[in-house]
Amino acid sequence: MRASSNATAAEIVPALRRRGFLVALALLAACKDEAPAQFRVVGGDPARGQALIASYGCAGCHAIPGITPSVGTVGPPLAGFARRGYIAGRLPNRPVMLTAWLRDPPAIDPATAMPNLGLSDAEALDVAAYLYTLR
Repeated sequence: MRASSNATAAEIVPALRRRGFLVALALLAACKDEAPAQFRVVGGDPARGQALIASYGCAGCHAIPGITPSVGTVGPPLAGFARRGYIAGRLPNRPVMLTAWLRDPPAIDPATAMPNLGLSDAEALDVAAYLYTLR
């Protein structure tokens, strides 16, 4: 499997299961075809992502710039998300990992408190595109 920023969660999650979580993470982290400082989410629309974040109620658990009200304290605040090295404290912060995480967090980390919200691939791309605007 070749990791790229336009791979879908449907392609990534089964690969994580097949190859073993840590091996897949190491391979994805080593990919050189993604820009290190600029996160490109192919097919993602930040404006739609912002609206989706509001409609799914993400601010109930996270404090998120640009989302009102945003008072959540269950999950981490998402200010500066684009500058973070890791997603959920353990996954390399890359578009392919973020979209897989957004699609189904418990499939990647069964111990996570973040629920599977049922985002489609397109919705996950949009939400990821918005999160990468948070510098």
